[in-house]
Amino acid sequence: MTDPLALVAPGAMGAALGARLVARGVPVLTALEGRSASSRARAEAAGLRVVATGELMQARWFLSVVPPAQAMTLAREFAGWCQGVARPPVFVDLNAINPDTAAQVQAVIEAAGARFVDGCILGFPPKGDAPGPTIYLSDDAAELAALLEAHGLQARTLRGGVGAASALKMAYAGINKGVALLGAAMALAAQRHDAGEALRAALGQTHPALLAQLDHALPDLLPKARRWAPEMEEIAAFIGPERHEAGIYTALAAHCRALADDLDGAGEAAAVLRAF
Repeated sequence: MTDPLALVAPGAMGAALGARLVARGVPVLTALEGRSASSRARAEAAGLRVVATGELMQARWFLSVVPPAQAMTLAREFAGWCQGVARPPVFVDLNAINPDTAAQVQAVIEAAGARFVDGCILGFPPKGDAPGPTIYLSDDAAELAALLEAHGLQARTLRGGVGAASALKMAYAGINKGVALLGAAMALAAQRHDAGEALRAALGQTHPALLAQLDHALPDLLPKARRWAPEMEEIAAFIGPERHEAGIYTALAAHCRALADDLDGAGEAAAVLRAF
């Protein structure tokens, strides 16, 4: 029988990964004490086995898949759960955090007596028969990569040890999400000067692939904007505060929060982006 995995507070990505593994015969444990009703609903829909928090320590692997602002909080919770456990699960951080933050999480986990694996997820949650995202893991996690590959997920190991997977995520998200947020900023600015339609026409003529990408990305980012803000700050820290380009991502973090506030309020910017 395959050793169980554990994850908590399953969001869209965590629940989808868990559901794929459960469907392929891997027991996935979760604990829901203090979690939201939406987390409970996602866990139940994914077929995760709900257990008491202490029972999570029976898993072989513990996958941390949470918003970046919660990565350290979960690491500290996990460290507390390790007390008195002879062989705690291997803690696998798959969050959008920069290498320095990953090193801080590693220190917390290893001080608690558990092993740490650095990782990241590139792509969208798996749906149906689609391959889903690729999970990248530090080069000491070949066993986990093989397990995931054998049970319906794509996984790779990276040379470079702890920090390599986190660096990959930062660079990838800086391009992928950065393009979407820059597109949103320019669409809004153009509309303020009555040039929105002309901008769309020009992009369609000269950069049709980019326009198609923005057609999906602009409305899609709106409900995610508040969660993306800390990720932009992680990317700025990854670049380094001494470098001018880090300021791009600090500004994009503020841009994310402004979009989120607008969505929660008047919704004027959201309406422009949906209509672009």
